[in-house]
Amino acid sequence: MTFFVLLGLVLKKPFSIIQNLQFTIMSFEIEGKLHAKYDINEVNDRFKKREFVLMTDEDGNYPQYVKMQLTQDRCSIIDPFEVGEQMKVFFDIRGNEYTNPKGEIIYFTNLNAWKVEKAGDSKPASGTLEDGSFPTANEEPISNDEIEDDLPF
Repeated sequence: MTFFVLLGLVLKKPFSIIQNLQFTIMSFEIEGKLHAKYDINEVNDRFKKREFVLMTDEDGNYPQYVKMQLTQDRCSIIDPFEVGEQMKVFFDIRGNEYTNPKGEIIYFTNLNAWKVEKAGDSKPASGTLEDGSFPTANEEPISNDEIEDDLPF
């Protein structure tokens, strides 16, 4: 009998189970104060991103500075926000593998924001995409192998 291991599961019937297997990317949310926002960075003609920093736990002894990014058509959704303004950010976690010019494999993680709101507000800010939807697979950033840059990560 043949067994297949997928994500720690032992499968006896690989095709019927694997064909129906779908991966779900979890969505997270965090509230904090906009500490910094940067200009849009057009990495190449097919990919652009914008980074910003959210400060959390402002009243505690150890505030946290969380760098997040927006990609593609979502780069402008933080335009209505000013530095120092409280906001709620909805995001997902993306991990990538990058092979540098030396042939070393490096892994890194991005916090991809896809919706922002004023903190305590139940409706998206005016810069948010109309439907406030979660990004689709077609909006997934291109892989780092396709991006030419000299960053070490």
